Amino acid sequence: MSDTHTTPGSAADLPAQPPSRLTDPPATDVPPRRGPVPRRQVVSWALWDWATQPFNTVIVTFVFTASYLTSDAFLDPSVAALGADSPARERALADLASGLGAWITAAGFVIAVLAPVLGRRADVAGRRKAWLGGATILLVACMLALFAVRADPVYFAVGAALIALGSVASEIAGVNYNAMLVQVSTPATIGKVSGIGWGLGYVGGILALVIIVVATMFDWWGMPTDDGLPYRVIAVGCALWAVAFAWPLFRYVPEAPPAADRPRVGFFASYAVLVRDVVELFRTARPTFWFLLASAVYRDGLAAVFTFGAIIAAVSFGFGEQQVIVFGIAANLLAGLSTIAAGRLDDRFGPRAVILGSLAGLVVCGLVVVLLHDLGQVVFWAAGLLLTCFVGPAQAASRSLLARMSPPGRESEIFGLYATTGRAASFLAPSLWTLLIALTGATIWGTLGIIVVLLAGLLLMLAVRPTPPGAAPRRP
Repeated sequence: MSDTHTTPGSAADLPAQPPSRLTDPPATDVPPRRGPVPRRQVVSWALWDWATQPFNTVIVTFVFTASYLTSDAFLDPSVAALGADSPARERALADLASGLGAWITAAGFVIAVLAPVLGRRADVAGRRKAWLGGATILLVACMLALFAVRADPVYFAVGAALIALGSVASEIAGVNYNAMLVQVSTPATIGKVSGIGWGLGYVGGILALVIIVVATMFDWWGMPTDDGLPYRVIAVGCALWAVAFAWPLFRYVPEAPPAADRPRVGFFASYAVLVRDVVELFRTARPTFWFLLASAVYRDGLAAVFTFGAIIAAVSFGFGEQQVIVFGIAANLLAGLSTIAAGRLDDRFGPRAVILGSLAGLVVCGLVVVLLHDLGQVVFWAAGLLLTCFVGPAQAASRSLLARMSPPGRESEIFGLYATTGRAASFLAPSLWTLLIALTGATIWGTLGIIVVLLAGLLLMLAVRPTPPGAAPRRP
């Protein structure tokens, strides 16, 4: 590694001229920090995303929570026996959903508070891989423990708490995983490597989902289905999947060097240092500061695309259960493949251009879905699938841009702030979605709420201009 990466200074010691990583020119204009990265290190790093994505895709989004934890299995038997149209049963199911939401909200608060401080401590100690390993072990343990969540109301809180704790572990791990991007790439390949990792995550999650769909088609090959056993086995399978594919990162990717010039302080004192570092970031790396704010807005819109996409398909376009599953698999595969392909555009034209183009594509496709919804399902199949092709590239390019813009030796801390700002803005799209549906009485118009958030993020991103090489930072 070059001196740029191995001898970072403290926030107070940042040079008046911003480092080259604060720029966003074509990658060929930036001299590499070091020679080519061994392919084995790149593949090992990318496989971690493939390994852990089933937690989000299978457990949190599509299967364990949606089909099991918030189902009749966790209702009082007398309430569960009521008809599907029973108001009492509907209220009880809503209570389960809100209860799970409360646990996840609490997890989000924990992430927002801990992520930047733990990221800073990993930077200073040179222990990104160690923190990533510890968080990955905790995530695997939470998935394994879900096997104990039987189909009984008394186990609901246990299941919700384990998913919330797993979410915290996943996010903390992701902070250090994202920061390690600069260890497995050069300025000429950082976009491609980021795209490969994010793309493999999509594909890995959907492959795990396809395996579950196949198992369902064959009636679980004779496995007993009472007491929620298939869902509990799914959680164990996701844990084993993570172990099977995550280990190469810890074997083949080297640890980051410690930031020797940055002070080591106690845990609570880290918050005071963090405040000083954020102020210094605003003074010496202004584009990075504003990017954290802009990306928080449009990332909330990106998350809403997949959060509410299935609801739009089912309610507004009349998709059946099987159609929703097929669409979800196709959408995630396209998102993964487009993300891998867009990585090369990132390296050639810069991540900012990829982000702006992706956000513009999302807004246009979203408007087509809303304005032409009367034409039927063909609109959602066409515009909806095209829309998903822009989500992954925007996410991967955001990681690439932040890695380029982060002051050397502060990558984990900056990605911790990235996680925190994302959590701070996570109410925007859901709130507008809910408001517009309440005002219009039609689910399709809630889509406009997501579009508004994406458009706001696009406009904010237009104002983010990474500092050209050699230019002094603008000061108030």
